[in-house]
Amino acid sequence: MTDVVLPCRNEAPALPGLLARMPAGYRAIVVDNGSTDGSAAVARACGAEVIAVAEPGYGAAVHAGVLGADPDDGVLCVMDADGSFDPAQLPAMVRPVRDGEAELATARRRPVGRGVWPWHARAGNALLARRIRRTTGLRVHDIGPMRAVRRADLLALGLRDRRFGYPLELLIAAGRAGWRVTEIDVDYLPRAAGTRSKVTGTTLGTARAIRDMSRVLAR
Repeated sequence: MTDVVLPCRNEAPALPGLLARMPAGYRAIVVDNGSTDGSAAVARACGAEVIAVAEPGYGAAVHAGVLGADPDDGVLCVMDADGSFDPAQLPAMVRPVRDGEAELATARRRPVGRGVWPWHARAGNALLARRIRRTTGLRVHDIGPMRAVRRADLLALGLRDRRFGYPLELLIAAGRAGWRVTEIDVDYLPRAAGTRSKVTGTTLGTARAIRDMSRVLAR
């Protein structure tokens, strides 16, 4: 069984369809990060394990999910819970890690239609990825929120960021640790109706993400 950590804040409309598409042998762990729309109850009704974490922030939710994952299984996945990724593509993420070809597999988003990935978000992502390539040597082009990694390896990195800077810190730490990192093309789908991006969906969310990532880069 491969655990899939799904950080979640107000994603109730997306969860039924997302959890129904989870591949056989993959167990969903929905980490509820202060939802007010009943996301936790929806996830439980769909058969997912639910972990509640009071500390706000994407990194806090992911970290809680990693701690709650099966310590004996080895490889785990992290994926957004907003319906923008297809769980059917998780096995392709897991394979290089499970086969010993890489320590980390991370997604390279390929939008399936116009407007899926706003230009300003794509441009900011490209700038960050270029900086990662320059500073770590990793051949990555996306700071993507979908990844596969061995649980023990991830915890050993000692990541500290508990907000939006978590994915960026992971890549920087992986590069410094000499990890082999592979990028897998995945479909980037429209978010489920009734959900909103925590980063690009609001001006405040964008400002917080920039602040958190700037702090990680300044370390």
